[in-house]
Amino acid sequence: MSSSGQPQFRYTQTPSKVLHLRNLPWECTEEELIELCKPFGRIVNTKCNVGANRNQAFVEFVDLNQAISMVSYYASSSDPAQVRGKTVYIQYSNRHEIVNNKSPGDVPGNVLLVTIEGVEAGDVSIDTIHLVFSAFGFVHKIATFEKAAGFQALIQFSDAATASSARNALDGRSIPRYLLPDRISSCHLRISYSAHTDLNIKFQSNRSRDYTNPYLPVNQTAIEGVMQPALGPDGKKKEPESNVLLASIENMQYAVTVDVLHTVFSAFGTVQKIATFDKNGGMQALVQYPDVTTAAVAKDALEGHSIYDGGYCSQ
Repeated sequence: MSSSGQPQFRYTQTPSKVLHLRNLPWECTEEELIELCKPFGRIVNTKCNVGANRNQAFVEFVDLNQAISMVSYYASSSDPAQVRGKTVYIQYSNRHEIVNNKSPGDVPGNVLLVTIEGVEAGDVSIDTIHLVFSAFGFVHKIATFEKAAGFQALIQFSDAATASSARNALDGRSIPRYLLPDRISSCHLRISYSAHTDLNIKFQSNRSRDYTNPYLPVNQTAIEGVMQPALGPDGKKKEPESNVLLASIENMQYAVTVDVLHTVFSAFGTVQKIATFDKNGGMQALVQYPDVTTAAVAKDALEGHSIYDGGYCSQ
């Protein structure tokens, strides 16, 4: 028995050329495993970071006698197997080969599964997620949802290479502090690859976005996403930037049609979509531009101004 009370070996197990290693350092690398095992023979396959705490692994020797020699050596040695100073427990695996070196979450693909730890849905907006991951390449689509694991997002890039660069840079890191609400000090990103290759986004909303399809319908829930207040440098509430503007039409003395709105908002750039609806007895419209910059220019120019002379139909 080891000092921690765990048996280091199971003598009753049937020998296998695959060994099961436990109590490894978190996210132990394949190179570290091979370094530990290579005095006993040639490793032909590994499976790293398995188990709930990602601190277990499997190694497969080229033949059975090499695996037996490693188990026998550490069974009789006064010095335990160690990686980064941690005692590693070794036993024969009940499998006789490692079929796949990589678990599904480690097979590179163009879609990332991101778990944002330490936050609840609504703490981190989809625009913030887009801003962080766009640093590595064009983000095609994002879908966010809540699971037992916490607040998660699927992020689609054009190819696996771009997704891999984002994963390698951000996995285990925190979203920059200035992008988070004041009450949250950090929120760590846990990133793996998704089996998805093309996300099915049906609406632009505060939960999902398709940045490749400007003509996708805008879901009403997008209004809440656009209107969630954030604090600016001056401490005052500001709306997070978006390529979709929410316009409230007040003091309506004349009819305001979609054509009228299109004419007004087109002065600042290409208007891709307009949706109008009644809310609280007034008229509102969602106006979609191709990018955030154009929308910001239009917002600054039009906010508080009137469509018609005389102060009627102000926005």
